[in-house]
Amino acid sequence: MTEPLEVGVLGYRFMGKAHANAMARLPMFFPDAPDVSRSVLVGRDEDALEEAADRLGFDSISTDWEAVVDDVDVFYNLGPNHVHPEPSIAALEAGTPVFCEKPLAPTLDDAERMADAAAEAGVPAGTAFNYRFVPAIQYAKALLEDGELGEIRHVHGRYLQDWLVDPDAPWSWRLDEELAGSGVLGDLGAHTVDLVRFLVGDDDLAGDIERLSGHLQTFVDERPVEDGSAETPEESRGDGDAVETRPVTVDDAYSAQLEFANGAVGTLEGSRYATGHKNDHTIEIHGSQGSLRFSLERLNELEVHRESDRGYETILVTDADDPYVDHWWPPGHVIGWEHTFVHENYEFLAAVAGSEASQTPRNEDGETAGEDGEFEPNFADGLAAQRVLERVVESDERGEWLTLE
Repeated sequence: MTEPLEVGVLGYRFMGKAHANAMARLPMFFPDAPDVSRSVLVGRDEDALEEAADRLGFDSISTDWEAVVDDVDVFYNLGPNHVHPEPSIAALEAGTPVFCEKPLAPTLDDAERMADAAAEAGVPAGTAFNYRFVPAIQYAKALLEDGELGEIRHVHGRYLQDWLVDPDAPWSWRLDEELAGSGVLGDLGAHTVDLVRFLVGDDDLAGDIERLSGHLQTFVDERPVEDGSAETPEESRGDGDAVETRPVTVDDAYSAQLEFANGAVGTLEGSRYATGHKNDHTIEIHGSQGSLRFSLERLNELEVHRESDRGYETILVTDADDPYVDHWWPPGHVIGWEHTFVHENYEFLAAVAGSEASQTPRNEDGETAGEDGEFEPNFADGLAAQRVLERVVESDERGEWLTLE
């Protein structure tokens, strides 16, 4: 392409910063990536938008996403979960490629509508599962596909944080079912489910999850509102001062047991109450000939055990021939969390531009995610993860094992 891709972005807080930073890094470290113009930043508060647009490098602002979705080359939906469906569907109906944060939607019905719109539009529609683009995860995927671990028997995934341990930590939209859809299940569990599907979901490995049993728990039923705008009555916190609160209507922790198509078993766990764990996303896979272990808190490393070894070998995945690493620093110079966003933006925008620059592993036909306008994880992957999350909720409500479609 000779003209830059005009990108419109809805959302300018946590994820807005992460993706704006990624786009800014592309021309410095990925010169083969498409040229990108951070064209318009979308939100509700004009003053906050002006400040954010200046800081994040956007040319203009808009408070009307409907005026933006068919006026840009690419639309990024990085808003809260309840804002994912309508703008994304409108953009796809206008033929505009969409990149949406996870979970794909607050409900399964919304996720199905979004996936249907993406299928009908026939343009790239990506779900932001950025952990697929960690070099160590790509390395693990290659080991698994090469049969290094043999037949998969056990899969374990956990995602632990502790930012809600304090019962007086303030209420946020992430704690409201109508706005978020679910709590830690969608916020953190979606990442774990997607990594499990990515790593062992092929029929030649463990295959799809066939049935599961889930459990959800909420530890704190209400939280104070920082700005005093709670819609619930004022309640005493026991110290003589009235504090406005809002109810917590989502899960604070979840666990699930899984059975895969090949008979392998799995366990998943997530919590925002795990004291001492800041951002601990761990995946373990055990096979008949070996095992591997990955932790996000040591994202440049992969621990691998093979049948002939007495213990685990720690592999530093920073060699020049490892995925994406040649774009960064000399071998052994580690990268960080922010770089996963650079990698996924590189792949998605390459797909939009029809580029063949993609560095993700090729499939059996020799194709990469960036060829022929394809990108994975797409909306179908987002929907597949959403179906698993929905069954975890249903299993908890019914108190029984449930099959997946």
